[in-house]
Amino acid sequence: MKLIETGIQDLFVIEPDVFSDERGYFFESFSLTKFLKHHLNYNFVQDNEAKSVFGVIRGLHYQTNEKAQSKLVRVIQGSVKDVVVDIRPHSSTYGKIFSIELTETNKLQLLIPKGFAHGYSVLSDTSIFSYKCDEFYSKENEGGIYLLDPQLNIDWEVPIDKAIMSEKDKLWPHFGLHKM
Repeated sequence: MKLIETGIQDLFVIEPDVFSDERGYFFESFSLTKFLKHHLNYNFVQDNEAKSVFGVIRGLHYQTNEKAQSKLVRVIQGSVKDVVVDIRPHSSTYGKIFSIELTETNKLQLLIPKGFAHGYSVLSDTSIFSYKCDEFYSKENEGGIYLLDPQLNIDWEVPIDKAIMSEKDKLWPHFGLHKM
């Protein structure tokens, strides 16, 4: 497993060791031993999976207080543009955006620490997106940022007339107005 720095503290791209032959491929999508070797001590308690079609944009979501979540995200099928925004109030990279294309082919993963808003857009016909969380979902601690916020100016790589967003995601406050 290769740990790739992103320029934002505690946010890492993970490149797993993939073994391929005529039968297909094999890789460890998560290994506590390998995480601990890199001083990454997470206690993941829940796995989630979402299937979506081209144009779906989900986000930008986060959990607050004692229910804040770290996530390990990856794509099982298809391709997504994965986006995070550092919303840690005292971080030197507060407001900084990081994005990466995660695909079934590159098998890259993104390790997202607590204190980040997270979202993704589906770039392929369909995608299956998988993520581990180190805390259970809590509706009372749910937060979000409007995903088309002009201050953030995120290029989701989906034409706006083809974008499929939940009504809830359209109603989140703008970046400067969210409450962490």
